[in-house]
Amino acid sequence: MRIEEYLGTLPAGMLSGADAELSQRSLREMFRLAGLGAGDTVYHLGCGRSAEGIRVALAEFGARRAVGIDSDASKLRDARDALEGAVQEEEGDSAPNAGLRDRYRLECADIRGADMSDATVVLFWFANDSDLIDAMTERFGSLGDGTRILTVWGPLPGCLPDAVDFPYVMCKTPLRPARDVGEQLRAVFKRDCVDFVTAWEHAERYTKALGPPGTANDRFLTIIQTLTIWTNAWRLGIACGEEIPEPISTYVKLMKMNFDIDFDHLLRRDRQKDP
Repeated sequence: MRIEEYLGTLPAGMLSGADAELSQRSLREMFRLAGLGAGDTVYHLGCGRSAEGIRVALAEFGARRAVGIDSDASKLRDARDALEGAVQEEEGDSAPNAGLRDRYRLECADIRGADMSDATVVLFWFANDSDLIDAMTERFGSLGDGTRILTVWGPLPGCLPDAVDFPYVMCKTPLRPARDVGEQLRAVFKRDCVDFVTAWEHAERYTKALGPPGTANDRFLTIIQTLTIWTNAWRLGIACGEEIPEPISTYVKLMKMNFDIDFDHLLRRDRQKDP
């Protein structure tokens, strides 16, 4: 089956990020990228059951306020319990964390209609829901100047990133338009062209950043992500060189023989070229 068909067999929540919980390590790295501090109001869109983004923002980075929004009421019930337990542990004798309970809010709502007008930092990860991403990108454009939008893997569609610590990406309002996807990829990978090593290194960063330590299928996921990165660059005409690298050919064959996952159609010569 084609890689697109294989991805279609995976649970929808896995692709969208709706059922995924970012680790404390990932949250800390994203907030460092944004320069999160005492004057910030953080919105975690799709905050999930643990609401760790809320706790980390308040207790570890000293954000002024944090708001978690999720459309799943059961997740928010768990999030409230988790935060209440965290508040009791964090406040104790720690003066800097006094008043944590008064500095966060959880809201059950569709993020497309939620009020985010006071946001200075927004954590937004809905990987494969293109309609939602497009709608929210338009909304983000109306937020106050200097608002930092944090995403995973890539920048907001049509926008150039202001900072990258792959797989974490930050765009700042007013959003800067990209000429094309090729310009976006160059900005994310910080290279004029993408070779096999670049694709592998970034795929490995993504797998390690978002997967639990010691995951048995780390290498499989890294190969899938490497092929995805490189073939996208190839089709856009920003892969290094005019020939398909031997490691790419080898992994394409392995995916086909061992897992019946086909990348061949992505290697055709009728790929896009930058103008």
